[in-house]
Amino acid sequence: MRVVFAGTPEVAVPSLNAIAESSHELVGVVTRPDAPAGRGRRLVASPVGLRAEELGVPVLKPEHPRDPEFQAALSALRPDACPVVAYGALLPQSALDLVPHGWINLHFSVLPAWRGAAPVQHSVWAGDEVTGATTFRIVKALDAGPTFGVMTERIRPTDTSGDLLGRLAEGSAGLLVATLDGLEDGSLEAREQPEEGVSIAGKITVEDAQVDWHEPAVAVDRRIRACTPAPGAWSTQVVDGETQRIKLGPVTVEADRDPLAPGELEVAKNAVYVGTATSPVRLGDVKAFGKKQMPAADWARGVRVASGARFGG
Repeated sequence: MRVVFAGTPEVAVPSLNAIAESSHELVGVVTRPDAPAGRGRRLVASPVGLRAEELGVPVLKPEHPRDPEFQAALSALRPDACPVVAYGALLPQSALDLVPHGWINLHFSVLPAWRGAAPVQHSVWAGDEVTGATTFRIVKALDAGPTFGVMTERIRPTDTSGDLLGRLAEGSAGLLVATLDGLEDGSLEAREQPEEGVSIAGKITVEDAQVDWHEPAVAVDRRIRACTPAPGAWSTQVVDGETQRIKLGPVTVEADRDPLAPGELEVAKNAVYVGTATSPVRLGDVKAFGKKQMPAADWARGVRVASGARFGG
């Protein structure tokens, strides 16, 4: 089949590579417009856009897929199907109607669970034991289209969202290609999603990522892992009379240690512990504003934090 791939971030690149190496003809790529990046804020192409240029494939970067110029350019490429991975813009019906086999999305959950923008983060935060990826035909309703295929992946106890998303991105690329294969030879039929079991995975904000030390240790651990690497879990600490935001990496639940008050710090020679509603957690890496990321014990020595100090939140 002639296919036009749509995607933007790094997690979409494995699927783009898999399609480029498949029997299907990759005739174009759609990605979000170049965006400012780095200290100089110069415009930089998306990871998918950069990879498409390396592959020598025409790249379309519409401000919005409803733009008539974009739809004319897409139509001129005559795609049979448009596989999609984390493109990042809503597709209007006029664009959906241009493609005979439709826009086939690879979504990182087992639908109908965790429809929406942040399925991996929500699955980690909720403490799910298993997640996966699903291919489905995009319709107007959010992630509600009929499905084609699914794969599953166990969530490990120490997985961050970044860890899990990386495995899903690599492991599900073949599923997307297999879905295109099945559509081409007619062996694959779409199945409507069940009405029960629907859950919504809204975008995780910076405000959501503030740690609440009055939660149980397990909940603190899940929030931090879910928000790693983005948007980044954080708390506040008063240093030299100023309230500073401290970015927190994954923690370890210390179920056998004596409890501390929520947010209370215990500073040892090589570790820093923080109290929660249940058992303490041991901090991993931390990053103060304007500083490099470092082990918590090094941070505590550097800013002279002693036992009895407190995190906010």
